[in-house]
Amino acid sequence: QVQLVESGGGLVQAGGSLRLSCAASGRAVSSFAMGWFRQAPGKEREFVAGISRSGALTSYADSVKGRFTISRDNAKTTVYLQMNSLKPEDTAVYYCAGDSSMVVPARRRGDWDYWGQGTQVTVSS
Repeated sequence: QVQLVESGGGLVQAGGSLRLSCAASGRAVSSFAMGWFRQAPGKEREFVAGISRSGALTSYADSVKGRFTISRDNAKTTVYLQMNSLKPEDTAVYYCAGDSSMVVPARRRGDWDYWGQGTQVTVSS
């Protein structure tokens, strides 16, 4: 059983920063590819960022490239999403995802095996 628990969401003004954390437990999650997705009201859940098992490979949605950074601490089995220069359109519930078989983090929601419950991020204008 794998558990993913997100934290760090909240309310921030446009231009501000937040750091999300995803604490993973269960199987050898340090060997998992990890990712962040988000879902705004009335919209589909979309890929935000992904990181490979070792952390050597990262990928980002075009909408967040240059503003968000994904990283991982395998010793702490925690994945982070540093979000800078936040915009109102970044408002969404942010979900952590994990997968034991991926080499390259996938952008399709359906390819991921494990999900957290989500954390709300609200950016005010």
